[in-house]
Amino acid sequence: MALRPEIFKLKIALTDLNRNYYDTINLTVARHPSETRERMMARVLAFCINAQPRLSFTKGLSVAEEPDIWAHTLDNQISLWIDVGEPAFDRIKKASSIASGVKVYSFNSKSDVWWHQEQAKFGKLTVSVFQFQWEKMQTVATLTQRTMDLSVTITGDSAYIATELGECEFDWGVLQ
Repeated sequence: MALRPEIFKLKIALTDLNRNYYDTINLTVARHPSETRERMMARVLAFCINAQPRLSFTKGLSVAEEPDIWAHTLDNQISLWIDVGEPAFDRIKKASSIASGVKVYSFNSKSDVWWHQEQAKFGKLTVSVFQFQWEKMQTVATLTQRTMDLSVTITGDSAYIATELGECEFDWGVLQ
């Protein structure tokens, strides 16, 4: 019998002061059985940072050819491709040829090693690469519940996250 995904219902009050973007987002997030809570929350935070009309989660880990998050234009072209984790160079090179914009959000304890190995190759692509701090991802993961209300306020390269279980400030670095 196959393991089923764990379903999370999130209501996010989003304030993005960088883009003057304000929204209330209702998300249903399926956490794949092999996915950690840290990775799931990295996807949610990447979604919030890039929130816009027509932005959606894909089937993620279940479909290798799709990113974690994407946005399409009205004529169904991929306008934004977002991968979370430490993707292979060839995957991102292919993504940059089919999407107008490509972003990578690296988040785990091996992120520095991955970037050190891949930096020269990624430098040849027009791709944005960001790094979430692993310790902060672990803190955010402790705030998760199956049904939760979040308040996310983004300013500069940081976000303030508040939930019923607690709050934290979360920042990220720009690698490229």
